[in-house]
Amino acid sequence: MNKLKVSAVSYTNSKPFVFGLMHSDILDKIELSLDIPSVCALKLIENQVDIGLVPVAALLQIPNYHIISDYCIGANGAVDSVFIFSNKPISEIKTIKLDSQSRTSNNLARVLIKNYWKCTPEFVEHENADAFVQIGDRTFGKKDQFLYHYDLSEEWFKFTDLPFAFAVWASNKAISESFKDEFNAALKFGLEQRDQVLNDLKSVDNFDLSDYLMNKIDFNLNEDKLKAIKKFHDLIVDL
Repeated sequence: MNKLKVSAVSYTNSKPFVFGLMHSDILDKIELSLDIPSVCALKLIENQVDIGLVPVAALLQIPNYHIISDYCIGANGAVDSVFIFSNKPISEIKTIKLDSQSRTSNNLARVLIKNYWKCTPEFVEHENADAFVQIGDRTFGKKDQFLYHYDLSEEWFKFTDLPFAFAVWASNKAISESFKDEFNAALKFGLEQRDQVLNDLKSVDNFDLSDYLMNKIDFNLNEDKLKAIKKFHDLIVDL
């Protein structure tokens, strides 16, 4: 059979998934690449891959997408790796630089700024903005470097009383049920091996990797997260 092309995210939060795929028989059935979230999304949108761990905002650009897994990158409250950093309170911010590696978190920032904080900063390209969005491993241990850090998943929870799903496993075509079952089993295995994944990671100053992978990231794609995706999509369309 032809191998299915799969793009996973290269951040720490997806390492349990990658571990599961790399240590399961399904590896013989896939071609796996590791990408930043924006590239993962682009590959699925442009049909360069069949399956991706895609930012949920990108689903709006994939006709007839299929969510193929019971697992995601999500959080119930603070996620500790998706921030607006600033030395000014949100009410005083005039300019914000978005993160080139992100689709979902940039849109989440826009949604919260418009609907929750109700302010109107300018989104700019230059580095000397009042604030900036940053996601992933680059944020680890960085909170103490700024007077203000806004965890966007935590702020979303305050706004909606819902968890958040940042990325889901989606395809741009129909995938057989037998493959989906095997794929889910591999992801589940990886999540069960998080202790091993943590043993393989280098420690990070001022950041608790164990708390991050065991507690902050919620990997289960449940009904509340699906409800949150729908609400988020509606708010993006209304921007």
